[in-house]
Amino acid sequence: MTRTLAADYLVVGAGAMGMAFTDALIDHSDATVVLVDRRHGVGGHWLEAYPFVRLHQASALYGVPSTLLGGGRLQESGPEEGLQERATQSEITAYYARMLDRMVRTGRVSFLPNSEVVDRTVTSRISGERWEVPASCRIVNAHHLAPSIPAEKPAPFGVGDGARVLPVNALARLEEAPSQYVVAGSGKTATDACIWLLARGVDPDAICWVRPREPWMMNRAKVQPDPAIFLSMAADVMQAGASAGSLEDFFLRLEDAEVMLRIDRSVMPTMAKAPTLATWELEQLRSLENVVRRGHIDAVERGKLVFADGAVGIADDALVVHCAADGLKYPGLLPVWRPEDITLQPVRAGFPCFGAAVIGYVEATRHDDDEKNRLAPPSPYPDTMASWALMNVVGTRSTLAFSAEPDIKAWADGVALNPARIPPGYPASAALDDARERLGVHTKPALARLAELAAG
Repeated sequence: MTRTLAADYLVVGAGAMGMAFTDALIDHSDATVVLVDRRHGVGGHWLEAYPFVRLHQASALYGVPSTLLGGGRLQESGPEEGLQERATQSEITAYYARMLDRMVRTGRVSFLPNSEVVDRTVTSRISGERWEVPASCRIVNAHHLAPSIPAEKPAPFGVGDGARVLPVNALARLEEAPSQYVVAGSGKTATDACIWLLARGVDPDAICWVRPREPWMMNRAKVQPDPAIFLSMAADVMQAGASAGSLEDFFLRLEDAEVMLRIDRSVMPTMAKAPTLATWELEQLRSLENVVRRGHIDAVERGKLVFADGAVGIADDALVVHCAADGLKYPGLLPVWRPEDITLQPVRAGFPCFGAAVIGYVEATRHDDDEKNRLAPPSPYPDTMASWALMNVVGTRSTLAFSAEPDIKAWADGVALNPARIPPGYPASAALDDARERLGVHTKPALARLAELAAG
């Protein structure tokens, strides 16, 4: 039997962006919402993430707009003393479960787990029950940018007989140590795997790191939910962009300003997804000297890694740790509001939870789709130096657009997810004055120059 869903919105995907959108929408309208996800709960890929993962950014900048993730506390000990706390996987999944309870208690949100949506029909993968979505119900595509993670995607290379390849999730369940670990991947997951192995006493010489591309990463100390710190970093970006002679020069200027980090200063990175990294992590990663830079692995065989240009020997019992899922998606920008759906995407440069929350607030408070698209145009995820520059151009222009609306600005200033907000009562300081002055001077020329550099 097929029933009809009675709701104003069907949000397809109950991960970070779907939850942030729904939270903002229901708090600023009387809309009814059905959340649907193929997984058993809310929280998206966090439900399947490797157990030793932490947010790479401050907890306060992640989650839903109504409720702070964590306590907004500074770390009081350890290598990141003085930086904002970063939630663990278990803390994140528990947080999203609480946020779902909060939404359901309004009486206007329901959740259909373990379900798929095809052609406006929702089908339970457990019971087979089906629901039709009426034309009056607006579809919200919250999985357009859903990441791929190693736990859910096979390794992107062949695996020969006798070779040992495991996804990063399995590291925490090993029962016998190999003589060598081979970490495959260049991004945040691979750096986490290397740091975790080192923390467990693995000798740096027992780790081979296959980095298909060298990554740029952002200094975590510069991406903090403190206006003086964050706006100073933004000013550094704009000041560097305004006077950059090339994309490489732009990133080198950011490195000099301690905004960007690279693991090997003798190699110019080409990858710029730019997650945050702490300087203590950087120091440990630099202790790994067995680094293979021959592109992507074609195949893993017992005792060797096969690349397009030849093979590299490894231990016969080497364990290859698969960290090579593509993570962020790059399907191209779409108008957020289209007749067929609302497609959630970042709005400012980075910080997708805040972008989804902005879209939810705009949807709740505006009625014309063309006006909504003007106020909240999407910003791309970065992958290369050019796309990181473009993200900053598009995201800054989008921020200027929605910040020009008094009600949106007032709402955004009260939302901890907004990294650029200056909360009421925040104390004046010379650092904040300097950051605001430099942003005023350099933003316009920086946007023009970075647009030129991004276009090639």
